[in-house]
Amino acid sequence: MSRPALLAHDLVRIRGGRRILDGFSLTAAPGRRIGLIGENGVGKTTLLRLLAGVDQPDAGRVTRPDDLGFLHQEMPFDARATLAHVLDDALREPRAALAELDRLTALLGRTPDGSPDHAALLETYARALEHAQEMQAWDADRSAAITLGGLGLDRVPRDRTLGSLSGGQRGRLALAALLVRRPGALLLDEPTNHLDDDAADFVARRVRDLPGAVVLASHDRAFLDAVCTEVIDLDPAPGGGPVRYGGNYTDYRAAQRAEYRRWERRYAEEQEELEGLRRAAGVTAHRLAPDRGRTDHEKMGYGHRGGRVQRQISRRVRDADRRLAELERDAIAAPPRPLSFRPGPVTAGTEAAGGHGADPGEGTAHLVSLHDVHVPGRLARLRLDIDPGERLLVTGGNGAGKSTLLWVLAGRLPARGETYRRPGLTTGLLPQDTGFAHPERTAREIYARVLGARRAEEVPLLSLGLLSEADVGLPVHRLSAGQRRRLALALLVARSPQLLLLDEPTNHLSPRLCDELEEALGGGPGAVVVASHDRWLRGRWRGREVRLSPAGE
Repeated sequence: MSRPALLAHDLVRIRGGRRILDGFSLTAAPGRRIGLIGENGVGKTTLLRLLAGVDQPDAGRVTRPDDLGFLHQEMPFDARATLAHVLDDALREPRAALAELDRLTALLGRTPDGSPDHAALLETYARALEHAQEMQAWDADRSAAITLGGLGLDRVPRDRTLGSLSGGQRGRLALAALLVRRPGALLLDEPTNHLDDDAADFVARRVRDLPGAVVLASHDRAFLDAVCTEVIDLDPAPGGGPVRYGGNYTDYRAAQRAEYRRWERRYAEEQEELEGLRRAAGVTAHRLAPDRGRTDHEKMGYGHRGGRVQRQISRRVRDADRRLAELERDAIAAPPRPLSFRPGPVTAGTEAAGGHGADPGEGTAHLVSLHDVHVPGRLARLRLDIDPGERLLVTGGNGAGKSTLLWVLAGRLPARGETYRRPGLTTGLLPQDTGFAHPERTAREIYARVLGARRAEEVPLLSLGLLSEADVGLPVHRLSAGQRRRLALALLVARSPQLLLLDEPTNHLSPRLCDELEEALGGGPGAVVVASHDRWLRGRWRGREVRLSPAGE
């Protein structure tokens, strides 16, 4: 049984005078799984809502299958509905398909083989059978139980109301209901939010098994890599507009790197041509106005050929100037600099040490040493040494004390036990929640005030590639959570402390910027300690790893 494709044609969406989508078209055929990536605010959720029919475009049209599922913030159920109600609704169609087969089977049994209705009835039965097989109707109830278990909901009583569930449980239940339903097309907005590693892997397997089209927006690079057959980058390319890439996220990264290298080559070749034209135009123009007189020998022939030579030179000047003007008008923009950490000034003095604050001894190689350090109820006892150039990943479940450890290392949280710091050590901490004392100031103003005018001039905010020209002039309170996090990261990058502490650094960042951040961490100066739940980052970490256990264990 063929399934219809999900089609969008020339979608336009305008909000607040800004075109979020401008002539976007999409064909999502059955069996294709398309990942949407891009910066926050580029239009991923907007596009999904238009595809789902929740919002209407300002122009363009969408053709969607009748049976379409959309995972978004609100479930279409009353808070008094139970988990059993949600599952019954998800299983309604496969149960109806089985009931229809039973009805047709009984009708066939009463219809003689030679009767006029028998052939038509057989054809109807064949279509119903194919539909039930495609929906895996006979296995639907068992599959529903497996899905609940895979999403950690198997121990939730079926009579629990939605209003009594946590936000994370409601989100997982909504996802489970869609996976059980197996709709003709599925739209997913950040489907791995609130999922642990095992649950995210389970969802990836189930999504790959769906026969219909899937379009999803996600910051989870591991999920994109495991699921997608295509990736659409909604960030405008150098030529303008979104770009569609075949393959999964790994394939997208390879294509992006190849495109960047081609961009660099084109830019270098054009700059070389521009420099040559400027030089040629300058030299030729100089010939038109020589600073010496002609010799008697030159004067003799000048009357015959002087006018022709001057006309040729003038034409060459005009041609060079015209070509120069064309190139300068249509010049390729310089490729953006990848994120990098730059050496910063060393601050004299010693940061406040927690615990006893004793000196570990002359000539110690460690930047920080923790001996039997713990925070009651928040961080279990541990010993940890951090050396210059260290790359340390801190992992552990929720409540294991990852954030607490970073705050202890930064000297911002008292801890029991002994904490030693190298004299003069500079540290920088990126917390999970980013705030600024004067949100009415612009990003550029805060950057200059925090760093000081000299360092802000040495490392311009725009040169870091974290905020756009339009963003740096906005008051911080008007920036999104992701943009504020970028500003906080920019302040750390520009300082380049000797010990950089990053708590969930990829939160609110686009996949592409996460990739750049990880590459910068690998080669930046100083030691780096990262606490992260990001599966892609953790799976590719090349440094040391410390896994924390909950403080109560």
